[in-house]
Amino acid sequence: MTRFCLFAAATLAMIPAAHAATALPAIDTVIDRNWADLDALYVDLHSHPELGFQEQRTAALLAERMRRMGFVVTEHVGKTGIVAILRNGDGPVVMVRTELDALPMEEKTGLAYASRVQASDENGHSTFVAHSCGHDNHMAAWIGTAEALVALKDRWHGTLMFVGQPAEELVSGGKAMLADGLFTRFPKPDYGFAAHVGTGLAGTVVVKQGPMTSSVDTILITFKGVGSHGSMPDKGIDPIVEAAHFVTDVQSVVAREKDPFKFGVVTIGSFHAGSVSNIIPDHADLQLTLRSYDPDVRRVINEGVERTARAAADMARAPAPDIRHTFTASPVINDPALASDTATRLTAALGARVQFVSESAPGWTASEDYSEFVSAGMPHSVYFAIGGYPQNVIDHYKAEGKPLPVNHSPLFAPDHTSTIRTGIEVLTLAVLGVTGN
Repeated sequence: MTRFCLFAAATLAMIPAAHAATALPAIDTVIDRNWADLDALYVDLHSHPELGFQEQRTAALLAERMRRMGFVVTEHVGKTGIVAILRNGDGPVVMVRTELDALPMEEKTGLAYASRVQASDENGHSTFVAHSCGHDNHMAAWIGTAEALVALKDRWHGTLMFVGQPAEELVSGGKAMLADGLFTRFPKPDYGFAAHVGTGLAGTVVVKQGPMTSSVDTILITFKGVGSHGSMPDKGIDPIVEAAHFVTDVQSVVAREKDPFKFGVVTIGSFHAGSVSNIIPDHADLQLTLRSYDPDVRRVINEGVERTARAAADMARAPAPDIRHTFTASPVINDPALASDTATRLTAALGARVQFVSESAPGWTASEDYSEFVSAGMPHSVYFAIGGYPQNVIDHYKAEGKPLPVNHSPLFAPDHTSTIRTGIEVLTLAVLGVTGN
């Protein structure tokens, strides 16, 4: 990891951690004053989710609010992304990022404002759409953070760069924004901050050094067969049997080839083949996601997936499968020095609500393309994990012997009141930590 530049080190040295504690009451006052509006914004976003690169309404809604606060806003960056700039004298450029998109799935939370939206996905298939990953919470916290920093302009100097990124769930919005000039048309950030809600205790935040999320590789495999009548399997080649062998055999790559002390996952999330019971189809389509932290593990499981797919086809005397790598992203790596410094400042304000995790500990097994911004040369960045569930909800699921609904579950319903407030506190304090007087 890179070390602090001289300017950054000097800036941080001038800002005692104790200042964070004195800033918190002012931040909370702004949140309280704006809460009714933030709550309504969250409900609106939750009820009107949009898929990746389709976030027209969402982006326009956020862009208008940022303009009203005095930000200079540019829309349609990377198709549907937004960039909002606010200058406040000399100082570092700090990026605060949120995601805009939702998931192609049906919500089953039972909330009064649950989404019933349907849309066409990138393949033209009709699907329900839901904010089952928490991006609605993130957007509301993003707006609230902007409101707090505008209200506290006398406490910081520099340039704010608020980025609304599209298509995080497609692991491609970050690349699209960079390709559209995010770091050339606009100021290149010296620092970056982002946060994501999860299943931790509501009101808490995890600040981790080093790897925060895993890498991701999305692979589409088409197994080829020869179609025939369901009663005459010998007249064709059954791609469903091919693919079924692959589904089970590929897990031996994880169980027998990957270092057992290192994390690595191969998941087949989609298996589509055939139309009716009495026709053997001529192809089967599988969608896979591969996750890892270590580059060697990433190589082993990627090579193993391809080799196993070809072997399954060869065993069936079928043509070689089509194997397409679509979306990829590297792990999100938190700057160890900035993470440590930010954790100290947050602890001064939030106390035991802050958990600091060392570089050697594992991060989230989930992935995300915020890493694209870090890899593109943003020197110092921290990605936070925000707790989403109150203790009574955690206790209820434990008593029932059921796991807490995680991100991407149709039942995922974090306590948005706590999540948004904590997100605003954390992000605002983090920005003040590198820009404050």
